[in-house]
Amino acid sequence: MSSSNAKAPYYFVPGPSQWPVLAGFSLLVTMFGASAWVNGLGWGPYANGIGIFLTLVVLYNWFGDAIAESEGGKYSERIDTSFRWSMSWFIFSEVMFFGAFFGALFYARSISMPWLSDLDHKVLWPNFSGQWGNTGPAGTIEAFKTMTPFPIPTINTALLLTSGVTLTIAHHALRAGHRSQTAFWLFATILLGATFMGCQAYEYIEAYHELNLKLTSGIYGSTFFMLTGFHGFHVTMGAIMLSVVLFRVMKGHFTPEQHFAFEGAAWYWHFVDVVWLGLYVVVYWL
Repeated sequence: MSSSNAKAPYYFVPGPSQWPVLAGFSLLVTMFGASAWVNGLGWGPYANGIGIFLTLVVLYNWFGDAIAESEGGKYSERIDTSFRWSMSWFIFSEVMFFGAFFGALFYARSISMPWLSDLDHKVLWPNFSGQWGNTGPAGTIEAFKTMTPFPIPTINTALLLTSGVTLTIAHHALRAGHRSQTAFWLFATILLGATFMGCQAYEYIEAYHELNLKLTSGIYGSTFFMLTGFHGFHVTMGAIMLSVVLFRVMKGHFTPEQHFAFEGAAWYWHFVDVVWLGLYVVVYWL
């Protein structure tokens, strides 16, 4: 948000925009492509890539319009309040999103496994063990090894916790008016996030080739890759947000008093950090 809002309207209402419709279309293409991809259809990866590209184009232009409006002095404190509420509800929706996957993991691990291995079901599956990370009641899943917290997940935990510290330092530097320090610590945060993603990619490669752990490895494989994969996607999106904020800091945007774009991205990044701590404990340790 720009500081030049002395002549800002009571509440700025933008004109009609094509971006919401185009965003919906691009996301639809992305999800259709992803669904086709995981189901083995050849056109899935291409549709998914096109959808992601279109989504990035829409976001670039849509947020570009918002930045221009902000720097043009059209946003008052009432708009700032609206942004804060919007970001809060968005993060709440993300909490519910991950809550659904954590709930699925809890149900499969703590309810379904004991139920399928109790005495009543020994007639149907006499050799089934309720141990988490099994090959299914009928033994139709290829044998695989489960993940451990060492070393990559623990390294990634240290990376994300450190990134939360560097981002907080950047925020304090911005509030103190130290723009160069803000840029430095923001860059450090983005670099830590990128390193996290590199480590996760290495972990996936190792899981696939060394542990034979895949998305098709039963309920263990599906919950593991859905939880960690979507978290990795959120880390990527958070790093993109922070990169845009870094670019704006270097362009001279924001003031110590008004910098909600920075704060919104920081809220999102800290949320991603908290989700990872839950993943680290529940997925890798328990």
